Amino acid sequence: MPRGGKKGHKGRGKQFSNPEEIDRQMKAQRELEEKGGAEKESSSESDEESSSDDESEKKRSGVEGLIEIENPNRVSQKSKKVTEVDVTAPRELSRREREEIEKQKSKERYMKLHLEGKTDQAKADLARLAIIKKQREEAAKKRDELRKDKEAEEAKGKR
Repeated sequence: MPRGGKKGHKGRGKQFSNPEEIDRQMKAQRELEEKGGAEKESSSESDEESSSDDESEKKRSGVEGLIEIENPNRVSQKSKKVTEVDVTAPRELSRREREEIEKQKSKERYMKLHLEGKTDQAKADLARLAIIKKQREEAAKKRDELRKDKEAEEAKGKR
């Protein structure tokens, strides 16, 4: 059977803040903002603020309220002013950037040697090209001989 109306989570009753307490907290917060974090005026206000601070600390979950140490492994990005930045200083390269530059330089060196014919692959390519040139020259000679033979036969046949 459906129950009449929804209640709070797990049987707890709803708790509402007192309007006077909310007004008091709002005034204290405005005064803090106006002062800009200056000293507090009276001990009564400090008592009220400390009680609200205690409440906010209780609301923190887990160990956050107990330990207030930042993670030493977390690197925070700090912004620098334009006057602090040194443009002329050499920038340190990351490992990937260094490897990429080294890879490009080695590739350029290899291509230079390859064009000069000093690498093993270049030598193999040149030997292959020499063989192909020989084969083409021989094929051209055979074609010339066949053409001359055909011309000679045609000349005999026309006579």
